[in-house]
Amino acid sequence: MAVKIRLKRIGAKKNPFYRVVVADSRYPRDGRFIEEIGTYNPMVEPAEVRIDSEKAKTWLKNGAQPTDTVRALLKKSGVIE
Repeated sequence: MAVKIRLKRIGAKKNPFYRVVVADSRYPRDGRFIEEIGTYNPMVEPAEVRIDSEKAKTWLKNGAQPTDTVRALLKKSGVIE
C-alpha cells in the first residue's frame, strides 16, 4: 500500500478549498482517506495553510509520500526543511 499525503478538493466552483489528507494512492482524489491532517485555502491573501505538524511528521516517518504541492505547503509551514 503506497500512502500519500495529498490535497482533497472541497469548496464551490471557482472557489477552491482543500483538506490535506493521508490516503492510499489507489483511492480517488476526493474519495476515501485515512486521516485529515490540515487545510489549505488558496483564495485568501496570503494563502492560508493549517497543518497539524505532529501528525504530518508521524506520517512522514511512517513512509507517507507527500505530493509536490503538499511538499511545498509542508515546507512553507515549517514541517520539513
